[in-house]
Amino acid sequence: MGLMRVPRPPAILIVLCLGAGSCASSPPAAGSAIPSRPASNATTAALLPVDALSLPTFDVDRYRQLIDQLRGTPVVVNIWASWCGPCREEAPHLAAAARHLGASVQFLGVDILDSRTSARSFIERYGWTYPSLFDETGAIRDQLGLIGQPATVFYDATGRVVSTWSGAISADLLTRRLQQIRAGS
Repeated sequence: MGLMRVPRPPAILIVLCLGAGSCASSPPAAGSAIPSRPASNATTAALLPVDALSLPTFDVDRYRQLIDQLRGTPVVVNIWASWCGPCREEAPHLAAAARHLGASVQFLGVDILDSRTSARSFIERYGWTYPSLFDETGAIRDQLGLIGQPATVFYDATGRVVSTWSGAISADLLTRRLQQIRAGS
């Protein structure tokens, strides 16, 4: 009797099955409290972009999941657009702070109302090494209750919003706010 050949599942099916474990829980509803649970490195790696130029599309629920997964580390979220003059003004301060602090603070950009091509040029021009999310409609900014851009949100290590800033943030103010969110970690 000959060997029976068992068909292999398509590669995409394997990838979906492997990813199912990190997607098993449903995202929190808009406006609901984010449940407290420790971050999982495997799950965080799935949501936190590792390449500053990848600009993955995020919606409000996915953003909340990422912020929840980053608990344990202070987070600075900067909402920006490549066409925004004040965003260009603050970009060097954000780049310098992110380089200086390394992994002790997670910097995260949210590029809104933009094109990926222009956004990537902006990231390269200012030497940003931290990831940015792509939010074509500005829904994340709007859900955070912010108007305009740039805007910066400071989360402490527990995931609590400590402060927000609308407009271009100066190097001095950025330093003070970073000290504030790092004090509790």
